[in-house]
Amino acid sequence: MEDIISVEHLAYVYPDLDGQKGTQVFENLNLTIESGSFVAILGTNGCGKSTLAKHFNSILLPSGGKVYVDGIDTSDLNRVMAVRRCVGMVFQNPDNQIVANVVEEDVAFGPENIGVAAPEIRRRVDKALKQVGMYEYREHAPHLLSGGQKQRVAIAGVIALEPKCIVLDEPTAMLDPRGRRDVMETVEKLNREKGITVVLITHHMDEAAQARRVIVLDKGKVAADGTPKQVFSQVEMLHKLGLAAPDSVELCWALRQKGFDLPLDALTPEECAQALYDWLKT
Repeated sequence: MEDIISVEHLAYVYPDLDGQKGTQVFENLNLTIESGSFVAILGTNGCGKSTLAKHFNSILLPSGGKVYVDGIDTSDLNRVMAVRRCVGMVFQNPDNQIVANVVEEDVAFGPENIGVAAPEIRRRVDKALKQVGMYEYREHAPHLLSGGQKQRVAIAGVIALEPKCIVLDEPTAMLDPRGRRDVMETVEKLNREKGITVVLITHHMDEAAQARRVIVLDKGKVAADGTPKQVFSQVEMLHKLGLAAPDSVELCWALRQKGFDLPLDALTPEECAQALYDWLKT
């Protein structure tokens, strides 16, 4: 498959407000993301996750190197809108992305601002709300919705722009467990059924385990890159970076330290229970 995002020798320095030397986040970062993939990006605070995400949408521009989105150089100021039509962003706090007093008007805001005709806006709004399971709330006031429902409205507002890729920067950080589950089910469905590329930045390991690829950043560099089973089985490496594996993997790892011969690729509670059952039978 073709790459929808290509990061080549990326360097980025946050400018210092006092005129001093800025903070170097990336020096020579290289990675690609395939069209239609579901990728999770992990790392401790300050590792560069959100900074990288903002490069995918031309919110930030490289200090050095290049970032290409669907073949477009994100540094080309004449093509910023083309980049942002291709890659939609969903942020941590849905309240910061909701701009209207009615759900359907909020979802229509983006298409209206890029000049989409009214009949097409109606089609896109209805389609987007149905895709995230919020169509029945189309005439509701957003401020009366739960956190998870607000986040799904925010996602609908992005997909109404019909992007090829959605980047979600800690979208469940402010949600309760039910809201987290609803958002993750929505994101996974969009990827599976609509083929939308998903880049998920999260600190929840169980969410990252739902992706098909996991990238771990550390101090602006790629520390690990592979399938969830490949990455999360490297428990000692994750611990050294200040991270943890999903709870099921952590349990198996802790039992291995006590002499139990258990696998480290049990990403879900069900897989962990099966591994324990199989070990007890031996």
